[in-house]
Amino acid sequence: MLEPKDFDDGPKARGGGVFVLSKFPATVGREIILQYPTSALPKIGDYSTNEALMLKIMSYVGVRLEGRDEPQMLTVMALVDNHVASTEDLLRLEWAMMNYNFAFFGNGKMSGFLELATRQLVNLLQKTLTDLSPVLQTSKDGAAQP
Repeated sequence: MLEPKDFDDGPKARGGGVFVLSKFPATVGREIILQYPTSALPKIGDYSTNEALMLKIMSYVGVRLEGRDEPQMLTVMALVDNHVASTEDLLRLEWAMMNYNFAFFGNGKMSGFLELATRQLVNLLQKTLTDLSPVLQTSKDGAAQP
């Protein structure tokens, strides 16, 4: 675990254990930050990609269990389901991991990140629609529409 930190003010694991957050290695962090936010967007995102990234994020979360020196890492979906009591708790853990690993997600700066991502998405959509415009204006018989 890189820089483990007990998540004392967050949800508790089933059975009362404390969750432990840790830092991502640089390459894992890059993969997550470039894909996770956009894969969760409704109608645009890809749920299976987002789910895989959620599992990757959770593999860096551990649970302190009685009788164990090291936290149990939540490396597979069954461990996540066994230790995380609710969907709300899971989302809180995901959000806490994003805040812990990426400073710009915390301290009120998230809106700036989302604003930048939204601007880039709008630009991409405008370019795509502009490129498709001639095709969209062609009728079924191949004649251009007025």
